Amino acid sequence: MNTNDDNREKDAAKGEPVPLQPIIDMGSTVVKSSRGTVYCLTIVGQVEGHTLLPDNTKTTKYEHVLPLLAALEQSEQVEGLLLLLNTVGGDIEAGLAIAELVAGMTLPTVTLVLGGGHSIGVPLAVCGKETFIAPTASMTVHPVRMSGTVIAAPETYRYFERIRERIVQFVAANSRVTAERFRELMLASGDMANDVGTVLYGEQAVAEGIIDRVGTLSDALEALYGQIARRRG
Repeated sequence: MNTNDDNREKDAAKGEPVPLQPIIDMGSTVVKSSRGTVYCLTIVGQVEGHTLLPDNTKTTKYEHVLPLLAALEQSEQVEGLLLLLNTVGGDIEAGLAIAELVAGMTLPTVTLVLGGGHSIGVPLAVCGKETFIAPTASMTVHPVRMSGTVIAAPETYRYFERIRERIVQFVAANSRVTAERFRELMLASGDMANDVGTVLYGEQAVAEGIIDRVGTLSDALEALYGQIARRRG
């Protein structure tokens, strides 16, 4: 008698459980229902760039996320992607790389900001085909920052401006906010102590046109299943 086969048959009879290891390893899971097969992926902590962050820092690693997204786009089983965000931001190029990949997918995609979608988390929040923010969640829009040695030259400032424009243009192209208004939010003074920028909460992010709707998990899933149904025809 094959004990492993017997166990698999028992599991199948009970219904397919949600595997825990992908959640532990990647903060992701696949959920199947009659309405569609949805891949749930989390973007949490700091978006790690080309330098490893300390072990005590929660990170999202682009080298894990990018090939995963490419595989999901080509998958014949997965029908939709739900992106859950609670991030303080992080590396600009790594964040933009993930956001660009999601924005270019034909797969139905929905993003939901929970807790925070700060800094480079803003492009990640707007990269889905439909975007949501929880009522208590917040988003921080601020200018580009750089650590390490900075050369005091006009070229440095122009470089900062060019990086900023990459973010501005992406957000404007993937949301209802205009590039001009987003720059104003980035450079606003008086909203944050000893800093430049703007903190937006749920309804404010929607009013500014950055996010589509205020909603919860059920709202985001309903929107995603709607996209899946339309794609199925």
